[in-house]
Amino acid sequence: MPITNAMVLAAGLGTRLRPITDTMPKPLVRVAGAPMIDTVLDLLAGAGVKTAVVNVHHFADRVEAHLAKRTSPNILFSDERDGLMNSGGGLAKGLKLLPDGPVLVMNADLFWIGETPGKPTNLQRLAGFFDADTMDMALLCVRLEDTTGHNGKKDFSLADDGRLTRYAEGLPNPVVYAGAIAMQSGLLADAPEDAFNLNIYFDRAIEKGRLFAIVLEGHWLTVGTPEAIGDAEETIARFQAKAG
Repeated sequence: MPITNAMVLAAGLGTRLRPITDTMPKPLVRVAGAPMIDTVLDLLAGAGVKTAVVNVHHFADRVEAHLAKRTSPNILFSDERDGLMNSGGGLAKGLKLLPDGPVLVMNADLFWIGETPGKPTNLQRLAGFFDADTMDMALLCVRLEDTTGHNGKKDFSLADDGRLTRYAEGLPNPVVYAGAIAMQSGLLADAPEDAFNLNIYFDRAIEKGRLFAIVLEGHWLTVGTPEAIGDAEETIARFQAKAG
C-alpha cells in the first residue's frame, strides 16, 4: 500500500546558502532549472502521495504563493512565521494537520536522481519497507560514494537486517541519512510544543532497536552552499547524458 500523506520540512533560513537566501527562500532556489521544493514534491507525488504539509517561515508568503500553483500533491501549510521549530518541533506541529497513520517526511533541499525507470522508486521502496509493528522509523540512507554536496560525515552504521546504530570509527557499513523517513504520525504525539531536533527521536528509536533503513538507489544531492548548486547541476547533467 502506498503512503498517501507526507510532510516537507521547508522552513529553515538557509544560512549557508547566503547571499542567495538573503533575497529568497531556500526551497525556491533553482537547481537544474527547477526549485528544489518542486523536485521534492514531484518525488513524493510519483510515489503516490496525495497530500503534503509544508512548513513555512523564511519568505513564507513567497513559498505559499509558489506552491499555490501546484495541483499534485494537495498542499497544506504549517505556519512557523512566529518562530522556527527546528526539525522535530516543525514536524510535530505539521503532522497535526494530517490524519493519524503512516506518513513520509522529506527535507526540501535533499533529493536524488538515477532511479531505474519502471521499477519502484526509492520512496515507494521505503513505504513498502516500513513496518510499524517493528519500527519507529524507516530512513532512506545512502552510501557516501553516491553523494554530491555532502560534507563527508557518516551518520549511521547499517546492519544486515536493516537496523541502524550511530556511526563510530571502525563500524561496518557506514551510511548517510538521505533526508527521507517513513513513520507513523502518532510517534510524535507526545512531543514538546517548542523547538527540538528530530535526532532525539532517532536516538530513542536506536535505544529500542527500532530505527531501520534501506539504501538509496541512484545518486543523492544536497545543496547547502552556493558552490553546491553548480556541483549538483554538473552531476545531474552527467546522469542525463548517460541516460540519454
